[in-house]
This record gives sequence, C-alpha cells and structure tokens, in this order.
Amino acid sequence: MRVSGLVGTSGETLLDTVQTVDVAGDGLGRVVRPADRLRRPAPGPVVPALGRSIPRTVEGYLWSGMTSGGVAKAVWALLFPFSLANVAFWMLPPVHRGRWLGGLCRGLLRIAAVLLTMLLVSQVAAAILDLVATQCLAPGRACLTLVPPELRKGPLRIGVGVAVLLALVYALHRISSTNWRVRPPEHPGRKGMPMRLRADPEAPGMSATHAVAALACIALLLLGGPFHVPTEIPRLVAWICTLALVLAVLIGSAIGSDTGPIARRSLVTFATLLVIFAAVLAEPVDNRLPGVDNTVEGLGGSLIVVTLLFALALIPSALLARSAWRDRPRRLRPWLGGWAAAPVLALAGLLGGGFGAGLAIAIRKLLRTENLALPTTYDLVTVLWGGGLGLMALLAIAGYAIAVPLRRRRRGIPPIVELMEHDEQQEQDAARAWARSAWERRHLHHLALIVALGLCVGAIALLVVRFGFNLQPGWYTPVSAVGVFALGALAAGLLRVVYSAARSPQRSRHLGALADLVSFWPRAAHPGVPPCYALKVVPELADRVKEHLAEPGTRVVLSGLNLGSILTVLTAAQLCAELPPHERDRVGLLTAGSPLQWGYQRAFPAVLPQDSLADLFSSLDGRWRALCRGTDIFGGGVTTWRHQTSGGHLLGEGFLPEGGWGALETTPDDAGVLVLGGDHWLPDPLRAPDGRNRWAPGVLKHTEYLADPEWDNAVAMAAGLGRQNGRTRTLGEQGSLFGDLPRPR
Repeated sequence: MRVSGLVGTSGETLLDTVQTVDVAGDGLGRVVRPADRLRRPAPGPVVPALGRSIPRTVEGYLWSGMTSGGVAKAVWALLFPFSLANVAFWMLPPVHRGRWLGGLCRGLLRIAAVLLTMLLVSQVAAAILDLVATQCLAPGRACLTLVPPELRKGPLRIGVGVAVLLALVYALHRISSTNWRVRPPEHPGRKGMPMRLRADPEAPGMSATHAVAALACIALLLLGGPFHVPTEIPRLVAWICTLALVLAVLIGSAIGSDTGPIARRSLVTFATLLVIFAAVLAEPVDNRLPGVDNTVEGLGGSLIVVTLLFALALIPSALLARSAWRDRPRRLRPWLGGWAAAPVLALAGLLGGGFGAGLAIAIRKLLRTENLALPTTYDLVTVLWGGGLGLMALLAIAGYAIAVPLRRRRRGIPPIVELMEHDEQQEQDAARAWARSAWERRHLHHLALIVALGLCVGAIALLVVRFGFNLQPGWYTPVSAVGVFALGALAAGLLRVVYSAARSPQRSRHLGALADLVSFWPRAAHPGVPPCYALKVVPELADRVKEHLAEPGTRVVLSGLNLGSILTVLTAAQLCAELPPHERDRVGLLTAGSPLQWGYQRAFPAVLPQDSLADLFSSLDGRWRALCRGTDIFGGGVTTWRHQTSGGHLLGEGFLPEGGWGALETTPDDAGVLVLGGDHWLPDPLRAPDGRNRWAPGVLKHTEYLADPEWDNAVAMAAGLGRQNGRTRTLGEQGSLFGDLPRPR
C-alpha cells in the first residue's frame, strides 16, 4: 500500500506502471491499482522471498486532491502567514503543556494569531478604503478615469469598499469553516497522546472569533483608529463598542473559551452592524481616512509585543523539557532546544505585515497615479525587507558558495560512500551531492532562524531609530527602494500564481506542495488554514489495511514516499494500538526519502517523540524498513544515527526490535547496500544496469526510489519474509541476524 508524497504524484508514478484504475476512495482520497489494457485492476509483480516468488498486490493512496486545485485552494497560498502561526502551535515543547506555563504559551500564541488576522485585514482595508476609495476615487483626481463621477461621491465609494471587505471576511470565514468528514479512531486514547493528531477542542469556535476580530478592525479603522477618541456621541458609542469587542475577542482567544452557535452568530451579526454603522459615520479628511495609520501601527505594535512575550514565556517551557532529550545526540534534539516555535511565529508576523504592505505598494504601482499616500510605517517595512533580502542573499552565498565546498574539501569522500564501492567518478559525484544534502539537513533551519531573528532585531532597531530619535540615515532610501521592489514583486507574483492556479489547476503544483507542508497539522491556533488532510488520510489508510487483513494469510506493507512516510508512520502507530497481536504481526512499514528524523521529529517533539518512535519500531519487531540516501536533501536516516565506519563495517546507533535503542553494525552486501538496523543506505548512483531491473542514471538524490532493486528486498523484510541478500548485525546481541536466518529468542 503505497502513499504518495507531495502534490503532483500521479498514480502511474506512484505505482511505477503505465496506467492505473481507481478501486476505492471518495475522489479526494483515491485508492488506485495497476490496470491492464481493458482498464481492469491487475496484480503487481511478484516478490522474491523465502526462495520462491510470492504474489503481490500493489495499491496506491493519492491524497493530493485535498490540497491542490480550484480557486479556494489556490487562495490558501495568500494565507501562508496564518499557516505558519498554526504550525508554531504544534512545535511547542511537550513538557507542562497542560499546566499554567503551557497554557500561557498557547494563550499568547492564539492572541498573536488573532492580531495577525486583524493586521492583514486592516492592511487590505487600508488599501481598499483609503488608497483606492478615498484617495484614487476622490472627485477631480485623474485616477481610474473609467469610474463615472456618480460613483466618486463620498458615501457611495466608501460603501462599495466596505462591501468588498465584508465579502472578503465572509470568504475567509467560509474557508476556515471547511473541513473533511473524519472518522474518529476506535481507540482514541488519552488527550495529548503522542503519535496521534487531534484538533484542539477550541478549534470550532475559532472561525467565528477571527471573523469578529476582522470586522472589528474594519470598524475601528473607519471610526478613526484606537488612539483617537471621537467627540460625537454616535461615533463615541460605536468606538467604545468596537474596542470592547476587540478586548473580548482577545480575552476569549487567550483562555480558549468557546461559545455556542447562537452566541457566535450573534457576535458576527453585531460586528457586521458595527461595520455598516461605522461606514455611514466615516468622514474622510483631506482625501484620507484618519484612522488608517494608527490602526495599522497599533495592530503591528501589539503583534510585536505579544510575540516577544511568547518568546520569553517559551524559554522556561523549553528548559523544563530539556531533561527529556539532554542525553541524545545533537542531531536528534529538537530545533533550538524546543524554542523554534518563537521564530516561526515571528516569521509569520513579518510575512503577514510584509505581504500587506507589498499588496498596497503593488496596487499603487498599478494605479499609476502620483501622490497616493500609504501608512508611514510602510517605509519601515520596505527598509526592513530590503535589508532582509540582502541578509538572505549573504547567507545563501555563505552557505552554498563557501560552507558546502569547504565541507566537501575538508571531509573528502564520505566513508559510507567508500563502502559502497563506486568507481572514482561516481564517488566524486556522490561526495558533492552528499556534502550539500548533509549541510542542508544540519543547517537549513539555522539559516531560517538567523533570517527571522535578524528581521526581528531590524524591526525593533528601525522603530527605535524612527520614532525614538526621529532619524533617517543615508542608507534608508536605497534600502527602502530594494524593499519596495521586493515586496511589490512578492505580492504581484503571489496574485499572479493564484490567478493561474485557479484557472488551470494542473499548474498549481508548487502551490499544492506549499499547502502539503503546512496543512499537515490540524487547526489549533488559527482557523484560516487548509483543513488537515492527515486527519482524513490516516483513518482511511487504517481502514483499508484492516480490509486486507481480513483475508487470512495476507500481509500488508504500508510504504510512504517523502511526506507520505509521515502519514504511514502515524497510520502504523494507530494500527498497533487497535489491532490484536495476530493481525499486527502481518503489518509492516516501509519509508523512503523520509524527513521524519532530521525534520519532523526535531521540529515537533511533542507529536513525534523518540520514545514513541522506538515503541513503534519494537511493536513492528523489525518490520519497519527505511530506504535512504546520503545524497537526498529532503530525506535521510530514519531509525539510526551516529554513523561511522571501521574495518569495512558501518557502525551506528538505532532503534532495536526488543525496544529502546543501542549499537548496530553492518557490512555492505553484493549490491553495495548498507542495512543498518531499520535503515537501508542505498548506493547513489545506482550500480550498472543488469538488464533485469529498471535503471536510472546519475545521482538520483530524492527521486527514483522505486528503481532501486533494494525496494523489493525492503518490502520482503517489512512483510516479515526475510531478506534475499546481505546481513545486518545488532551489537547488543552478538550473532543475531535480521535476514534469511531467524533471530534467536
């Protein structure tokens, strides 16, 4: 049972066949099999094991329809900052999540998510209501001359702009309310159980909460902003009601309270009426809305303060969790010691603010009209992103042009590559790819951290210089020009990509890949993200496996490629919890090119802890196999670590079938494969073609795992049918073999 990875994988590619046919599924999740000329399901190639050929049926599960195609799914690319804020929730360290410290971190994170929604909506409102409706469509201005004079009257143009914003908020609310029909697990287990994804109990009310917050910030902008107290009684009453609504939303988000459906509808209706009332009372001054600047600045400043508080509150939580991974190798410890959620949240805020400013800049360029004013803080945003663009360029040069070649020159040919017995040219090609992939797996998150922290420090410094000392250095203008170009290009490019993807879903592969990575996680901090496909895929995979296990003698191997490997690991964990022992012994797991160890296990330590992964490996009793290449940037080792060579042997540590982890040893087999514990290190490039198996030339990196002859060997081992060649030895049990000889009791 093969599970696809990122979007764009077809059934033919997944099953390595010329054509496929659907045999189950609901259209979003498709189960396919190879087909014959009459498009009937056909059996797969036999598996050589136990000295004979064993029949095999190959099925594939395609889930890319959940994250790509269509207008609504294309628009999700514009909501990427929201997705980052939601991902930050799942990156929180596991210790004390249910106590006051964990509650404080989750509360601050949800407040920041609400402020992020308000900031982005207020920036869009500033562009529509102030830049276009108030300034561009002002009577007598030569801007959008196709608009008749009747529509340029004050109340009418403001009303049209408000109607557009109400439609936008409604669309966001509808998008955040969509979800899949998910079957609850048979044995749900305790709350917060590792290796089990479950939406937070407050999630159903978050959509209405963020809709109310978005409507409130629109009303606040029309009423003059949060720092200007109106003198007229109607405006003063509306202003007080709006501030009270904002305060209630923030408090409700912090404590995670959820109201009933009637109360949610009442709040949304009240907030909508406030917006309409504020639109009637809105009075432009000198062809500007006076509340634009202080609304955007106030929300941006509040988001900065809350993000700093969250980063400070996360420090003791990460320190308390440190005891759980203190004795592990550095490459297995959580990123930044469990503190990675803070820079991810900061990056979400920076991207949200940058995209809003870029959208306004792009609109002003498209209008081709001089003297259209933007909020003054947008100058700071352009300077910030101009400097950030330079920082990213310097880091890219330092990393890829300096650090990677130095690593290659200092370390030479990796010892594992030497054991695989390539020729000289192949060794050089493999060594170059190995150096780059190893460097990226170790340091790519460091680069992202440096960029996020650099942008944060730069934002604080710019605020102090601009508002504290009222200075404008000489480098301010050229850096701002770079930022204007970068942000305008970002906004225009994203809109262009979304437009193209909406018109032609087959061209949305890169958008779908982005959605695949961020929509893996359930909505817990922000509702404006795609629904979690893992909550639908994992139960459906488990049900399909149980259908096959109902046939006596059938063995099922769950195999996942790249991101699909995470889905198969979660499915295997669910099956181990639900199946009786005699059926569990007929289930195996095969992962290929998996980012589990270097990425997901380290970024989300509370969801994928090492102890739970070791328990899963033990429950499968050696039937968890992982194909990996050192040249694969996206994937790497899954069940082993601390690799070294000695006397023609590959040594390391890894999960043990009897539980826990310990020392392992292996020697290369005739094909150059190194099977260490559960990991199968494949030679890259492949050996010369033999005329019996499919072959692919060159360094394959993250592609063509199915072309390697080791795939069938790994399938046989995952099915509990032994291995046809090669041996692997556990140093903790001298003489025990995982292969064609049985392990002693």
